[in-house]
Amino acid sequence: MDLYFSPLACSMATRIAFYEAGQSANYLRVDTKASPKRVEDGTVFSTINAMGQVPVLRTDDGELIRENPVILQYVAERFPDAKLAPTDPAGCRKLQTWLSFIGSELHTGVFIALLRPDATEGAKAFARQEAAQRFAFVDAHLAGRDYLLDAYSVADAYLFVILNWARAISMDLSAYPAVLAYRDRIQARPAVAKALAEEFGLYKKAA
Repeated sequence: MDLYFSPLACSMATRIAFYEAGQSANYLRVDTKASPKRVEDGTVFSTINAMGQVPVLRTDDGELIRENPVILQYVAERFPDAKLAPTDPAGCRKLQTWLSFIGSELHTGVFIALLRPDATEGAKAFARQEAAQRFAFVDAHLAGRDYLLDAYSVADAYLFVILNWARAISMDLSAYPAVLAYRDRIQARPAVAKALAEEFGLYKKAA
């Protein structure tokens, strides 16, 4: 399988999922600063994903899967022994709920504006305002819990990546102690630490 990624982007969640499953992939770095965006082998990335966004996963049979939550669920299904997703219907709905929440309420709803250098100050202020309620919600959920669900899942990999972005913009999360404890707990997992170290190294090398 080929994973099209950019260092420390949301695609890192898929790398984490692979490592949690004891698997790997052919990791193809996308230069998102180039115009047009290009894969490290020279391919114009828009031929892989017209939206120009990572991650994209090319499966062993050639299918191109886009959108982070879909890719994460595919990896969990592809490697069921890793138990990265529930198998019962109610558990699956809970997983999808959290993947949707992370993707829409945090990733898009908060961090897109905060991470984009061309976002207006008004947009950034609104995003920070929205972040308070959303992180309070997550903090209340995580109080007394180790993971988002009853066991570790791909949703935790995705949320960790988002929480790592908070560091990049020096977002103060001290009002959310359960969130901070959770971030430290997830980062201590060997698969997460390995993925983070690799991608941080790639990010620094390109900076």
